[in-house]
Amino acid sequence: MTLQTVTWMSAFLCLAQVCSMPMSCQLQGQLVRITHNLLRDMGGNFPLECLQENVFVPFPATAFATSDAPQLSSSGAMAIYETLKNIDTLFGADDLPTKWDQQKLENFQNIVYRQIEESKCMMGSVDTSDYLIRTEGLKTYFGNIAAVLKEKNFSYCAWEVVRKELLYSLQFILEHNSDSLLWANRT
Repeated sequence: MTLQTVTWMSAFLCLAQVCSMPMSCQLQGQLVRITHNLLRDMGGNFPLECLQENVFVPFPATAFATSDAPQLSSSGAMAIYETLKNIDTLFGADDLPTKWDQQKLENFQNIVYRQIEESKCMMGSVDTSDYLIRTEGLKTYFGNIAAVLKEKNFSYCAWEVVRKELLYSLQFILEHNSDSLLWANRT
């Protein structure tokens, strides 16, 4: 009887451990939404004093383009992963605005980093033929954003332009690529 109880308890504990482990190799939709909301809320609306410094940075929608191909989720997820890596690189600077809510900024950075770390294993499954085209578009986009920061000497208004662009990017992902994300309890 004791052996049977121990066996059942061991099986239950193993099952509980497996079920509680995070899903690997998938970006979590809820974390992308939280990332968007933190970025939105850390600074409020685009400041009026920055309107003259606002610039247009063409968004690479083609990097997120979807089709009916079976690789849709994989290539969409890879574009999202690359976007998060580029966001992390941008926010690695020491000259971040002090006018932003610092707790929300820190949470934003931590969640972006967490998403990257938890989905690194996706890089091993890159087999989409359009991967290089997608990443090249994103590289150009984020290069242009970084150029705005440098050109404007990492000023508060330059960071507001960056925040505006990243909000658009994350909103685009949530609206057009949500099928590439893992959503808990989604109906």
